[in-house]
Parts: sequence; C-alpha cells; structure tokens
Amino acid sequence: MAMKIRLARGGSKKRPHYAIVATDSRMPRDGRFLEKLGTYNPLLAKDSEDRIKMDVERVQYWLGQGAQPTDRVARFLEAAGVKEKTERKNLKKGEPGKAAKERAEKRAAREAAGTEAASE
Repeated sequence: MAMKIRLARGGSKKRPHYAIVATDSRMPRDGRFLEKLGTYNPLLAKDSEDRIKMDVERVQYWLGQGAQPTDRVARFLEAAGVKEKTERKNLKKGEPGKAAKERAEKRAAREAAGTEAASE
C-alpha cells in the first residue's frame, strides 16, 4: 500500500484550513484517511504558533512505516526539524513567459528581414 502524508482540505469557500493526514495515496484528497496527524491554517500569520500543529511522534512513526510526505508537508517537516532540508530547483523560473517569447520571435523575424534587405 502506497502511504502518503498529505493535506486534506476543509473549511468553507475562500476560508480554507487543512488537516495533515496519513492516508493511502489512492484515496481522494478529502476522503478516507488512517490517522489525523495535525492541522494547518494558512489564514493565520506566518509567525503564529497555531498556523501549523503536528504530532511529530506520529509523523515519525508513519515515515518509519514508509509513508511519503507531499512537497508541502515535507516543507513543514523541514521547518520543524523532523526531516533534513532538500535542495529544490525551479527549472521554469528562468524561462521567459509566453509574451516575452512572442516578442523575441517577432524581433528575430524583423532582424532577419532587415539583414536580407541590406544584403541585396
């Protein structure tokens, strides 16, 4: 069974709060889970103690059983000191956006047309 430690969304529209749960990866996001390990409230200030609450011992138990944390939960665990930090690369960050690519193509086409006219 592929175990995950992930967030299950709760709360009303535009007022989310999440439960940190241990679940089978095949279950729906907000569906059945095996154990609730904590909560996450993104509406609170980042320095608030109530923003992220976790039962660290149970999280370590599930990690020992082979559960894989999702990226967001892994960041919570790194901040809590449960897991060592991993280096992440944002490969798309340096890539120009759609509009910038179109401008570059138009500029290249104009320059190509200009050099052809100058050589004749």
